[in-house]
Amino acid sequence: MPLMYSQRLKNGSPLLFCAIATVLLANAAQAQSNSETDAGSGADSNIQTSVFGHLPDGRQVDVYQFTNANGIELRVTNYGGIILSLKTPDMDGKFDDIALGFDSLEAYLSDEYRQANPYFGAIIGRYGNRIAGGQFSLDGESYSLATNDGSNHLHGGEQGFDKVLWQAEPFESEAGTGLVLRYTSEDGEEGYPGKLETEVTYTLTDNDELMVEYRAVTDKATPVNLTQHSYFNLKGEGSDTILDHQLMINAPEFTPVNDTLIPTGEIRSVDGTPFDFTQATPIGERIEQDNEQLSFGGGYDHNFVLARDDAASDELVVAAKVWESQSGRMVEITTTEPAIQFYSGNFLNGDLTGKQGQAYGHRSGFALETQHYPDSPNQEAFPSTTLEPGDTYLSRTIYRFSAQESFDE
Repeated sequence: MPLMYSQRLKNGSPLLFCAIATVLLANAAQAQSNSETDAGSGADSNIQTSVFGHLPDGRQVDVYQFTNANGIELRVTNYGGIILSLKTPDMDGKFDDIALGFDSLEAYLSDEYRQANPYFGAIIGRYGNRIAGGQFSLDGESYSLATNDGSNHLHGGEQGFDKVLWQAEPFESEAGTGLVLRYTSEDGEEGYPGKLETEVTYTLTDNDELMVEYRAVTDKATPVNLTQHSYFNLKGEGSDTILDHQLMINAPEFTPVNDTLIPTGEIRSVDGTPFDFTQATPIGERIEQDNEQLSFGGGYDHNFVLARDDAASDELVVAAKVWESQSGRMVEITTTEPAIQFYSGNFLNGDLTGKQGQAYGHRSGFALETQHYPDSPNQEAFPSTTLEPGDTYLSRTIYRFSAQESFDE
């Protein structure tokens, strides 16, 4: 798999297009050829498939379980592309589930969950993060979206990609085992223009990596900003807060927001602020400081601009690392995206109960969402999120899991 991905692949880049298209076609062929044999329930299979439940309209929802050579276990459902669980070892080899979520489909469909709407583990689209006032203009036309976050549009609307049933094909390849998820968002869905055909691939490798690859094409210009919204607690889901987790974000700047969490348009240095995570720092060390930006988010809920030698480059770069001392678990995130949203679980309040029967309390999980900037359709100075017909949206993020005695080991 190449290490260079284009966010908006232009027709004028034939060599890159051919290289990536070849890989994508090969992966699709591999997935198709292996889907029947590798998705079985045999004891020797690294892929297990079972029924997760049924939607109110009767459609069946499945869950897919993948295990790598080192015992790391990933469980994904085709409802919302949700990562249900992710079990990784600590320094002593003890496996714990580090992803927040639920054991049943009913929990994800419940009124309690929909009211809280934390987006546990889901694919986010058509547009991750916020769009001011649920409004944007494109090619001389104005579009209105759902305002499902106060006065703003959030994470694709009332029925975003997190709440749809995706077509799913499990596969096994040289890279690892995983799942190809496909969904077609019709023209006008949630107010967005254009028919958007989306493909998201999860691959669990024997190098203890979870690769998430996004691909989309459209028949009409439309904003696209896809991401993955897993919450992690490296002590294990259902444990206490993540405030003692050590966090490094490879970002010298962030985008300040107003009191509705919409970027002001400024790109501000993190130097001398509670947003400076360029060196590993406990998440909770400065979270209660008297700071206007922290007060707007109730903690961290901000977009960080990643450091790149070339701002226009789309090579994989390290975006963030998180380490927890009790377990020694670390996750390192690399991405082709220009930014990452750090959310410190500020609105978790104990109303939702997870897989161990433990309530998810305040700041008991963190999310690091690789992305383009929030509200880009209304911010001309931000990198464009407009996907044009004939171009291909491609994005790649890799989560690497390990366990070690110190952050810098």
